[in-house]
Amino acid sequence: GDARVRGQTGVLSERRGSYPFIDFRLLNNTTLSGEIGTKKKVKRLLSFQRYFHASRLLRGIVPQASLYLLDEDYLGQARHMLSKVGMWDFDIFLFDRLTNGNSLVTLLCHLFNVHGLIHHFQLDMVTLHRFLVMVQEDYHSQNPYHNAVHAADVTQAMHCYLREPKLANFLTPSDIMLGLLAAAAHDVDHPGVNQPFLIKTKHHLASLYQNVSVLENHHWRSTVGMLRESRLLAHLPKEVTQDIEQQLGSLILATDINRQNEFLIRLKSHLDNQDLRLEDAQDRHFMLQIALKCADICNPCRLWDLSKQWSERVCEEFYRQGDLEQKFELEISPLCNQQKDTIPSIQIGFMTYIVEPLFERWAQFTGDTPLSENMLNHLRRNKAKWRSLLHKQHSSTRSNDHSGQVTGSQEQTLNEEETP
Repeated sequence: GDARVRGQTGVLSERRGSYPFIDFRLLNNTTLSGEIGTKKKVKRLLSFQRYFHASRLLRGIVPQASLYLLDEDYLGQARHMLSKVGMWDFDIFLFDRLTNGNSLVTLLCHLFNVHGLIHHFQLDMVTLHRFLVMVQEDYHSQNPYHNAVHAADVTQAMHCYLREPKLANFLTPSDIMLGLLAAAAHDVDHPGVNQPFLIKTKHHLASLYQNVSVLENHHWRSTVGMLRESRLLAHLPKEVTQDIEQQLGSLILATDINRQNEFLIRLKSHLDNQDLRLEDAQDRHFMLQIALKCADICNPCRLWDLSKQWSERVCEEFYRQGDLEQKFELEISPLCNQQKDTIPSIQIGFMTYIVEPLFERWAQFTGDTPLSENMLNHLRRNKAKWRSLLHKQHSSTRSNDHSGQVTGSQEQTLNEEETP
């Protein structure tokens, strides 16, 4: 049924624990309906137990055993990394290990403090931590790419973009909080498959949002649900919380890759006409949307070692979807066929048609700052490395084919020599 809850503000929110579970057995198997029905009941029970357990923790009813313990050396290293959180070479994978898988919570608590948001909005630190734990826990750790580490990486990038002088000079505390919250929650409860998959498998989220920005709508409404459950902003006036919820939706919905051209055309028009007025709240919000879009796809602009890890992770997630589609005799989605779609070819296409156009415009907006130049340099070098790897793959394939042809020719010659 409809998993949304209408609050006093009128914004629909996803009920916490709605978890977009996909029972793949239902895609092409109707003979075991009784057994599946029983297992679905068990799944619902487990989902409720998961939610109840999380709620007990978040209300402060802590179990006997500590949730996690960190060695003092690890804590010291994590604190040292946070002192350099504004550096573009920040290694989120290392930071996640140092925080025992709590990179998103640790990072956001630090950034809220650094930007003075806790004081400005009179936030309760325990309530903030409770909300961030909700967000982190509702990412699926089994996803190779769309998990809490990706959210932390996007948040760290967003922090870097918010410090760009062209933007920073005009941002209000509300803008900064919205930018960080949207970055942290922009993929929350991501099921590890894309929108076309949800549509063709008739997933309930696809019908709920009428096949339009399905995942992004779910991420937004889930975030609103967690904000209300945690009561993080309950002390603020109703009209303020309503505005925050709506603007969060506008930011998160902007990450829909299907709307890429829409935002690029609008950004190009603003830059060409030089009519951006960042004193205007609407123009600032638009640039926050662009900043979040950049942060969401900034992996190709990172150092090669970090960028390569992200590329392998996202392709692994694609391939998993392709394997599911093949298993259930569905048409394999673009980029999801491991036999045809190689990581280098996927990355080169992604960089060429999606990443480069956006980051070139972003550099035009920021005015070729050191960060923008650094990102574009990484992007060009990484693209060249993927081209080199693709060339090696093609050369290896041709070499193997040629080797087989030579062997066949040699066998034919030997056979002819043996013929009387």
